[in-house]
Formats: sequence, structure tokens, C-alpha cells
Amino acid sequence: MTVAPATSSSLATGESEFWADADRHLVRYGGDFTREIIEHASGSFVHTADGRKILDFTSGQMSAILGHSHPAIVETVQRQIARLDHLYSGMLSRPVVDLARRLAETLPAPLEKVLLLTTGAESNEAALRMAKLVTGKHEIVSFARSWHGMTQAAASATYSAGRKGYGPSAPGNFAIPVPHAYRPDFTTPDGDLDWRRQLDFAFDLIDAQSTGSLAACLVEPILSSGGIIEPPPGYFAALKDKCRERGMLLVLDEAQTGLCRTGTWYAFERDGVVPDIVTLSKTLGAGLPLAAVVTSAEIEQEAYDRGFLFFTTHVSDPLVAAVGNTVLDVLTENRMDERARALGAFLRTGLEDLAMRHEAIGDIRGRGLLVGLELVTDRATKRSSDAMGAQVTRRCLELGLHMNIVQLPGMGGVFRIAPPLTATKDELALGLSILDTALGELD
Repeated sequence: MTVAPATSSSLATGESEFWADADRHLVRYGGDFTREIIEHASGSFVHTADGRKILDFTSGQMSAILGHSHPAIVETVQRQIARLDHLYSGMLSRPVVDLARRLAETLPAPLEKVLLLTTGAESNEAALRMAKLVTGKHEIVSFARSWHGMTQAAASATYSAGRKGYGPSAPGNFAIPVPHAYRPDFTTPDGDLDWRRQLDFAFDLIDAQSTGSLAACLVEPILSSGGIIEPPPGYFAALKDKCRERGMLLVLDEAQTGLCRTGTWYAFERDGVVPDIVTLSKTLGAGLPLAAVVTSAEIEQEAYDRGFLFFTTHVSDPLVAAVGNTVLDVLTENRMDERARALGAFLRTGLEDLAMRHEAIGDIRGRGLLVGLELVTDRATKRSSDAMGAQVTRRCLELGLHMNIVQLPGMGGVFRIAPPLTATKDELALGLSILDTALGELD
């Protein structure tokens, strides 16, 4: 039987049927879908059904830090799935124990006990469950522009979006203001952010609202969905002091910042602060569903003694654990922390050059290969425009660059730029060139 080659009309028919099926059968879970059919992906690019090649400046869902279909990951999946893919959750395999040991070796003492899960929401859920059990308390403090996941406890600690219309969140959740240097609420006489006064004020309010049951503070070292906001040096040390004074655990969510993306293995390293619990996801699986909770032996022992339970279908699965080991191999062998610093400097220089030519760029912030670019209609007033951000996003996609923009009340549109750590300077330069063209059409 001979199969006729696809024609442009048959491709168009197939595309129309695809979108008809998608519109009819898929639940929309976060706005509209990008109207591109993605057929395959490789390295820093995704490829569409109509032959377009799109540069991926978000590493998928901020996860594919080694690019798409990295050869080492492909080889590991092919080998491991034929050998050992999934087990009863009470059984252990070598990939799981190896990954736990190796993760602990990348972290400072006393972080050495590891729980392997699937998603960031799940790891935050487990961390909060552990913190509540160990402290015997239930109240949780998070940033007002946080994103920690969509399951119950994680969603209750998420404030950037998704809180309205779902009924009451878990009791005892409190928000504190974000130390945002570009849009400061508490200021010094010079107009700079006075984060110490802001933090003192925040915890005065927490103390006034608390019933005396403060269990933990769950925060991101760099708020990503909140608009790539990086708290200033010294902030996390002061925050940890606030937690210690109240008998709270400090939980750092390194889902997007962990494993070399910011130029160090973990973003918290800049501050010289060791959290009581750290959660990982996204970058750990390099695009596959793998997450982790890491804590001290003391906290783990207390949780165990009190009957800690987090028994899920895919806890300690060997397939993704093997992938996690390969991710650590590639990160270590290729010194990806150093690479992220170098590429991050190249990217920032390019963005600063764009800012000199385009008045729409109000602020550039972030670290390594996690960068925020905030658009404004007026640099003096920092006024924002949703339409401007949507226009630039749309035009970039037309020109072959996928960008993700965060648009929250009281902020400009903030592009989250997080290319793979495997990206080349030429690929970053291509993205900068496309962004330059899209911004130029605003002028």
C-alpha cells in the first residue's frame, strides 16, 4: 500500500481537526492554549506541525534545564524503563538510595534526609505536613506573591493567583509583603526599599493574627510566578531569625531556583542561610516528574516518631530517580553552575543593551539563567499595560521565540526568561534579537 505524502491542504485539515478536538474535549486549566501543535523538541527548540522552529526561553515549564531530549536523559529512560520502572511504594531500589545520597552531598549540613516525590506541589505539601507534625502547630507564613502549587496546603500558601472562588483555604495561612526593590512599599529617606522595617512590620501583623500556633514559613528564594523578585542580601538571615524567635521552621521552595539555574547549586547559598527543609522539583527531573523534600536527621526522626505519613503511588519510583541521578551527572561533569553564571552575564548584558534602546523596559532582575524583564509604559511612573505585554509575547512567538509573561495587579508585565542551561550564546543572541524586533514595534 502506498501512502500519499501530506499536502498543505491535508495538514490544514489535520490542524483544524486537532483544535476542534482540543476545544471540545480539554479542560482549560490556566488561560488559553498557545495555538501551535508541537510535534517534537530538541535542545533549546520546540518544533511545530507546520515546520516552525521556536526557541524555548522558558525551558518548558521552567523545568528542562538540560534542554529537550538531552541524549543522556533519553538513554537513561530507555535503559531504566526496560529494567525497573515502578514499584510498590514500600519497596526500595538502588536509583532511589543513590539519588538520596547524592542530593544530600550537594547540600550543606544538616540537610541529609530525602523524600522523593513527583511534583513541586507534592513536595511542598509533604514539607508543610512534616513541619506541622514536628512543631505540633498549624499556621503557615508565605510571601504575598508566592506560588507553591495547586494542592490543598500548597495552594493555601499560594497568593499570586488562584485563590478566588474555591471556598476557604486551609486555616492559619498568612501572607507577608514581598521585598521588591523596584516597587518598594517601605522606603528609606533616599527612596530605596527598607526591607528591615517591612519585615518587622510584617511579623508584627503575623503576631497579632496568630493564635500562637506558628509552624513554618514557606518561601521561594527568588519569586518566579510573582515576577522574578529577588529579596535583597541579608533578608533571609533576618527571616530565619524571625522564625527561630517563634519556634517556626524555615522551608525554602527551590523548585525553579535549585540545581545550578541561578549560578550556584542552590539560590539560598548566596545568603549563607541553611533552611530547616528545602523542596525541589522541576529542575531535578529536567522535564520529568521528580521532586524531593530534604531535611535534617533530627527533624526526620521527630516526624517519624510522631507517625509521619506521606505514602503516595509514585513515592520513591526508580525510573525518575534514575533520571535524577543522570541530571546530577550532567550538572556536575559540565560545571553547569559556572555555565549558568557565564551565560547569565551574557544574557543580562544583552538585555541591558536592549534597555538602552527601548523605553518599555523598566527593570531587569534575577540571577544566572533566571531573569525577569519588566515592561512599563512610563519609566518614571512605572505604569504598566497588559496589552503591551500581550503584544510583545504574541509578536515574539510569530518570530520564533516563546516567552512567558507574568501580569499581576500593581506590577508591569514581567517576562520570565529561563532558557536551558545547555543553551549556547548564539541561541541567547537569537532570542535577544527577536525580542529586540518585537519591542521595536512598540516604539
